[in-house]
Amino acid sequence: MVVTENLTACLIAITLITLTPGIDTLLVIRNTARGGWRDGAVSSLGICSGLFVHAVISAVGISLILLQAAWAFSALKLAGAGYLVWLGVSSWARVWRRDPLAISNGGAIEAKPFRMQRSLQEGFLSNVLNPKAVVFYMAFLPQFINPAGSALGQSLLLAGCHFVIAMLWQCLLALGVKQARNWLRRPRVGQVFDGLTGSVMLALGLKVAIDR
Repeated sequence: MVVTENLTACLIAITLITLTPGIDTLLVIRNTARGGWRDGAVSSLGICSGLFVHAVISAVGISLILLQAAWAFSALKLAGAGYLVWLGVSSWARVWRRDPLAISNGGAIEAKPFRMQRSLQEGFLSNVLNPKAVVFYMAFLPQFINPAGSALGQSLLLAGCHFVIAMLWQCLLALGVKQARNWLRRPRVGQVFDGLTGSVMLALGLKVAIDR
């Protein structure tokens, strides 16, 4: 089992990491502006579900194999970079089409339809294809694992703690974005927001691709 002192330190570290803005935060904000609180919350569910994948990978040592096999890690990194670039291009495509995060219906501005599968997929792939998450879990989890216990069981327990903390934070974030949604749903504001998020995602994707 996990030592109590280690678990407390782990929870503090996870909380600080969760509160640090990153790709996950950006995706939750974008999707909440697009489809409302449910879109952001389900995107968060997809993101947080990916944590268990990283926990299993870390526990069975595949992360170490990926780091030792340069071609395998490079392939993972390029896949993650490609997905970020695709998200960025998708955001800019809406700007070019003059198609903001909201659609007009008889002069009224409405949210775009919420699709659970789309939100889950975007969140899950965003997390699983993030090479930094693989490296982080490989370096982070072993510090809080008791060698006398099951590495897989403890890794999943810690991932479960991370899941709860991240879900709470990201759902609160989505709720906050929802309060500003009327403003974000204005056509011009929506286009500017899409342009900004698209640019950030493109930049992050290119940075991931060229980083050594």
